[in-house]
Amino acid sequence: MGETECLLPVGPQPGVQYPLKVEYCGNCSMPFEYCENYPDIEGCKEWLSKNLPDKFESLYVGGDTGGGAAGGETEADGEEKKRQKRGGKGMMKAKKKEAEVEKKIILSIAPRGKRKAVTVVQGLKTFGVDLKVASKFFSSKFACSSSVTGDDEIVIQGDVKDDLFDILPEKWPEIDEDLIDDIGEKKRS
Repeated sequence: MGETECLLPVGPQPGVQYPLKVEYCGNCSMPFEYCENYPDIEGCKEWLSKNLPDKFESLYVGGDTGGGAAGGETEADGEEKKRQKRGGKGMMKAKKKEAEVEKKIILSIAPRGKRKAVTVVQGLKTFGVDLKVASKFFSSKFACSSSVTGDDEIVIQGDVKDDLFDILPEKWPEIDEDLIDDIGEKKRS
């Protein structure tokens, strides 16, 4: 068994201030040097330009020294990103731009058993409301269970349709009471 040479320096390095201070990106939660490897680099650049403009200039405007998108990658190369094969966060799905969907909230009651019912709320996503947050809010407000089902649907246990007419515009000001539509009783599919 022969001796192996260690090419990496061991111990503290001269001219380096310890402990090292590492700054992290607020968008991807990685050090700034690794933002270029994150799928949403544009979001990282936007966050950095808003919150730390001097760091943004040194990394992207003045110092195009890194690889990736900051290192002179053409726009066509940026469009064709490699797919991640195993582990890690993977590629973020691109958000589909909604083609001006009609902004309307539909409330309905669906029977559940003989005497029980659930309230179905559809259309909150068209107003940009996070469905998980809304479901949690409804659960705590009505002291019942609520869940996100499907793409744009929240199911709340119990008949709380009348209360929703007041609560939705109060919690989310962009929702007007005229845009809430009650279609009565409807079987869930």
